[in-house]
Amino acid sequence: MTSQKTQSTTLKIAVVGDIHDQWEVEDGIALKHLGVDLVLFVGDFGNESVEVVRTIASLEISKAAVMGNHDAWFTATEWGRKKCPYDRSKEDWVQEQLDLLGSAHVGYAKLDFPAWNLTVVGGRPFTWGGPEWRFAEICKERYGVTSLEESADKITAAVQSAAYDTILFLGHNGPSGLGDRPEDPCGKDWHPIGGDFGDPDFGEAISQAIAAGKNIPLVTFGHMHHALRHTKVLRKTIFRSPEGTIYLNAASVPRIVENDGQKLRNFSLVTLEAGVVTQASLVWVGNDFQVATEEILWRSHPVVQPA
Repeated sequence: MTSQKTQSTTLKIAVVGDIHDQWEVEDGIALKHLGVDLVLFVGDFGNESVEVVRTIASLEISKAAVMGNHDAWFTATEWGRKKCPYDRSKEDWVQEQLDLLGSAHVGYAKLDFPAWNLTVVGGRPFTWGGPEWRFAEICKERYGVTSLEESADKITAAVQSAAYDTILFLGHNGPSGLGDRPEDPCGKDWHPIGGDFGDPDFGEAISQAIAAGKNIPLVTFGHMHHALRHTKVLRKTIFRSPEGTIYLNAASVPRIVENDGQKLRNFSLVTLEAGVVTQASLVWVGNDFQVATEEILWRSHPVVQPA
């Protein structure tokens, strides 16, 4: 179901970071109160959490999603299969999630939004991140992709099939090239500390899209949680490239917290005006579905303070 704001040149986007089973009916209500037009889900709904995905798939709002590594937790590795809570010969929870999302799942694919003259293109599904490809077998089995080069080509093919020249990229993990410090958007913050843990295939596909002249206002992702493991310093959540693309890490985890008896839930909000990001923020919504706090992450025009 498409939002009522389809004719507006201003698009309000909500990006939902790693959910990890923290999704409630109230989240859908909060999205309506926030007045968003489009919702982007970066994956890690839970450990193959079919019911969470079922609830999200039923949202009556324009959406796109990509699957994270936890969304194939009991399927992608031998370790996970040994801990699988269901009979894999009779059930396939990964496929159930994909079936529920249908065309809204843009991993290795795209979804055109004619109302806003833009296309959402997804990165590699089920990614763990980093230059060494973990969870490779599931991509080979389900998508026929056998190398990071082929993976980049598959994402690029989705870009080439897009109906519109304005592209929003949606990944579980972000692309390589955003820095190698632990606190960078995709920086490695566990031992050994440091290094760029972005996806090289995602980075290559984005570079090719830029070279092809596509307008890329936003690349958004999660996976690398804002709270670092080895220090109290928070991760840098946003990066603006020389081309003007905003790279946004939306993984504020846990995304629902209790504070003095009030439950607060977070969303990243992005305002897109005439194909350009003019503001990005992280908001926490309270029990009354109003914004309790807002952290402005990026604003194209600084606020002029009164003299």
